[in-house]
Amino acid sequence: MDDLGDAAVALLSDLVAIDSVNPGLVDGAAGEPAIVAFLANRLRANGFTVTIVSAEGHADRPSLLAVGPGPADATTVVLNGHLDTVGVSGMPSPFTPRVEGHQLFGRGAADMKGGVAAMVVAAERLAAGRLADDHRTAERPTDADSAPGHPTGVRGGIRPVLALVADEEDASLGSEAIIAALAALDVQPDVCLIGEPTDLALCRTLRGFGVARVSFQGRGAHSSQPHLGVNALTHLGRFLHAVDQRAPHLRAEGSDLMVTVARGGSSAFVIPDSAECLVEIRTSPDGRGTTVLDEVHALLDPAWDATVALVASRDGWRLDTTGPAADLASRLGRALTTSATFDAPYWMEAPLWQAICPTLICGPSGGGLHAADEWVDLRQVRAFAHALVGVLPSWDPAAD
Repeated sequence: MDDLGDAAVALLSDLVAIDSVNPGLVDGAAGEPAIVAFLANRLRANGFTVTIVSAEGHADRPSLLAVGPGPADATTVVLNGHLDTVGVSGMPSPFTPRVEGHQLFGRGAADMKGGVAAMVVAAERLAAGRLADDHRTAERPTDADSAPGHPTGVRGGIRPVLALVADEEDASLGSEAIIAALAALDVQPDVCLIGEPTDLALCRTLRGFGVARVSFQGRGAHSSQPHLGVNALTHLGRFLHAVDQRAPHLRAEGSDLMVTVARGGSSAFVIPDSAECLVEIRTSPDGRGTTVLDEVHALLDPAWDATVALVASRDGWRLDTTGPAADLASRLGRALTTSATFDAPYWMEAPLWQAICPTLICGPSGGGLHAADEWVDLRQVRAFAHALVGVLPSWDPAAD
């Protein structure tokens, strides 16, 4: 019998059945309200103090903060995952979980409701151990602590905090709001574990990114008299060439520069008076997303009459080589019987959490992420839940 693993798989099926497609990616999509309400009811019933948090101006995009029981000196471990998914184009039954052998298919199964399910059932098991321990201590204060969540000799035991957020797939509104709420509630995490899909490998690095909008101003004219106008598309074209010339040099340094959107002109027979493009940089793990502005300005000719605005920016991240996150990563690796590591070519929310506590990334995966055949490996979901329950109760960040 594998009660913990079975509980994780059952919860995963429930979560996949709830539509939580990100409305920032798909107009009119359901978003996170239903899945937050489902988890909030469950976690309150299991002894967690639940706070629903929304970013300012986004009341329809809730995130969930569930603080487990524990005293002030407890080791506070944030288990972070996102509840939103990408769209369901091409999927005949995206919210009907289907199990085939060790695979569970459905939207969000791997990215990342499998990780969320494992973290929730593990946190519930740790909280149940804490509540049982507190009850015994009240009756027999001299009893040795032995329940999961409060082993002998480890500060005040483990206090699990679930930070289950909205909008990771788009603008990270959820994590930013949850981090602010933690401070308001006077909850100081000792470490944050993000359960993003990594095939249970420990993520070592991830790349940052920056996006800039470059707008070119020309002068309109009839195409029969082009000398009377200034063609904004001509300036855009020259800029595109400059980006292509610069890109190989940055690639050799571990970054990528590209134009991902370009537009201009309104009809035939008219010299375009404006044009614009979006320029994106993918940085090295040690890079800053705002470097996109430096790169763009260095490539622009003043004669092109261009303006530049930063659209989005996120810095890269690297797992600490020493300290609490590194120690917990090592222990999780041993529990999962793997020394595999993973360098993410894309961005995840670790830099946001790293600003308030040491952070690591590890979680179950499968295949078809963001595709029509998304699935998660149920063996990994089970193993992840067991590793959390096996490692966290005896982990002490001060012992590193």
